[in-house]
Parts: sequence; C-alpha cells; structure tokens
Amino acid sequence: MTTPSPTLAAATLAGPTLAANVMHFARLLRRAGLPVGPAETIAGQQALSLVDLGNRTEARTALRTAMIHRHEHQDVFDQAFTLFWRDPTAAEQAVAMALLEAQKEKKQDRAPPGSRRVAEAMAQPRDAKPRTEDEPPVQDAVLTVSDRERLQRMDFEAMSADDIAEAKREIRRLVLPLDLRRTRRLRADPFGPVTDLRRTIRNSLRQGGEILTIARNRQVTRPPPLVVLCDISGSMSRYAQILLHFLHAVTNDRDRVHVFLFGTRLSNVTRQLRHRDPEAAFQMVSHVVPDWSGGTRIGEALEEFNHSWARRVLGQGAIVLLITDGLDRDGARGLAENMDRLHRSCRRLIWLNPLLRWAGFEPKSQGIRAMLPHVDEFRPVHNLASLRALVDLLSRPAPQRPPLARVGELERMAS
Repeated sequence: MTTPSPTLAAATLAGPTLAANVMHFARLLRRAGLPVGPAETIAGQQALSLVDLGNRTEARTALRTAMIHRHEHQDVFDQAFTLFWRDPTAAEQAVAMALLEAQKEKKQDRAPPGSRRVAEAMAQPRDAKPRTEDEPPVQDAVLTVSDRERLQRMDFEAMSADDIAEAKREIRRLVLPLDLRRTRRLRADPFGPVTDLRRTIRNSLRQGGEILTIARNRQVTRPPPLVVLCDISGSMSRYAQILLHFLHAVTNDRDRVHVFLFGTRLSNVTRQLRHRDPEAAFQMVSHVVPDWSGGTRIGEALEEFNHSWARRVLGQGAIVLLITDGLDRDGARGLAENMDRLHRSCRRLIWLNPLLRWAGFEPKSQGIRAMLPHVDEFRPVHNLASLRALVDLLSRPAPQRPPLARVGELERMAS
C-alpha cells in the first residue's frame, strides 16, 4: 500500500522513511512509463544521502541525475517530483485535472503530456485485490476495434503513457519495403536476359572448344539507401521521441539506412540505433546527442550534411526523409541553397512536417517558405496513420522528379 506523498522536510526525519519514500517514488516513475529499476532506486537513495535535503533544488537534481538516463524523460520526472514530494493531496488534484482535460474539446489547450502521464500513474488503484492463481483472467474485448481506430488517429503529443506504449508496439510491427532499384552488378542466371560471352567461352574450353550452352546473367536489384534527417529541437522533441522507435525498427530491419539527428548541430546516430535493444540504443543516442530539445539551425545542419556526408550516403538513388517543422532560429539563412543541393543529390526528397496536422496550415515562416520549392513530397507525420501512409508511399515506385504541376504547387505555397 502506497504511503502518502511526503514532503522533503518530513523525509529527513529518519533513514528508513527516506528509503521507503524513494522506493515509492521509483514505483511512480515506473508506472509513468520511465525505465526505473532497483539499480536506479538504490542510486537515488545514495544520492540523497550526499546532498542537503533541506535544499529542494539539490534533492531534485540528485534524484534526476541518479534515476534518469535520457533527455526526453526529464519533463515527466519533474512533474512526478513536483506532485510526489510537495502535497499529499496532489495525486487527487492531478487526477481531477486529467479528467477535466479529457472532457475538453480538442481545439482547446491541453495539459502537457508529462502531467497526464504522471497523473495516470498516481491514479493507479492502491487497494486493488490481486488475482489468485485459481481465478481465470478476465478479458474485456468491448470497443477493442474502436480503441485501435482511435489510437491510429490520435496525435503523438496527446497520447498518455499507455497510448505511447501501445503506439511503440504498433510501430515495431511496421515493415518498410522500399521499391527495388536495378544496379550495375550482374549475377549468373540460366534464364537471364544478358549474355555472358566471357563465361560462355571459358566453359567451352572444358568441352574441347564446343559451345554447348550460353551463359546468361541478370541485373541485381536491391532497395535504395534510406537517409533520415530528424529534427530534435524543443518544438519537435515530443514527436522525435516516438519517431526514434520507427527509425530504430527500420534501421534493424534493412541495410543501408543512415539516421542523423540535428538541433543546433548534426549528429550521426546510425551506429547507436543498430543495437537490437531499443532502450539500450536510445541510451547510447542520448550520450552522443548533446543538443536535445534545444534550438534549431536547419541551414547549418544541412550544410554540414552536404559537406561531410552527402557523397558517402546519397549514392545509388538514395531516398531522403527530412523530419522537421521548418522553424529555423537563424531566419532561414542559407537554407534554400542547402536544400537545393540536397534535392539535387538524392533521387527523392520527402519532407515530413507535424504542423500539417492542422487543416488551416499556411507556410508563413521563412524556413518553411525557403524549403518548400526543393522537396518532392510534403506530408504530415503526427500519428500512426500518417506513418502507415508514409510506408505505403515508399513502397510504390515514384518518378525521378515530381511533375511540373507539383513543383508549381509547392512554389505557390511558398510564395
């Protein structure tokens, strides 16, 4: 049974009481969807023993350093810390806030996703009777199809902790079959359309110079390289957290996939995402990406990519996915030139923008206006349905460049 939410002053009274409170706090974080285990709980208790518990800032920093390993979990941790260590009635207030927000219209402002996840975690039934081994499990299949349909259309930013977990499982089931491209390599095939004269003559020498069979080859086909440039700035961090699961699944499902993250600088995380365990992969990514949830310099990031990586990864008809909202802090300086170079270096450039989820979207910012004329496709990416539409798009053959009518449409949007 969970004890009431303690204050930091009360936690300083006794060592066993402090250890118990840290244990309950770790359970709250785990219910909110954070990967907090026994090692993090013990580390949190040791960290609190080294700081002044009368200083709330020092205590929060110590617990966050010991128990949190990823940048995107800090918001949820701060919400949980505020609710758990401040007021014993904060749990009931958080649950009431979550219920009121759920009844509001979608057009109204919603509470931060971290607050809803923590509120749901604190609203877990404390006196729930555990099911015994003799009792059969109760399965409720009411509205199953409707819930799944709702999850497909729900915005990533509006998802609760349970919705995010279910969305991650759905993303892991997605398969990305890129259309095959013919290469210059040839492979032996008795029914191939290409005649191999050299191998035919070499085989005839074994028969005394008589040509008994004609050696044939066929061209080798393979999927083109896939290059992903994902924005991890503050305005994109909510979407980037879930899209990283999609990129992890794609990276482990096929070869020649290259993933770059950019905010104020460009980071190549392809090697880190190759790890089979998603949590281990994301922890490795957090160590090599120093600018998560910071500003955005799209022009500088694309310039660095064009200068350092384009010749290495954009060969053989590569497809580029650019995931960003187009909000550049540098006022689109050099953005149009670098977008034009990137567009000319790849076979297909697809821009995925979560702002397109709004029906009244208009390209008013300088960054969006500079980027639009240099993309082949401009599509939303804000829920599972948009990801499935992207998979279908990449599975179909596409022309080398969009028709003139499509280019004119993009230019009119940017003007």
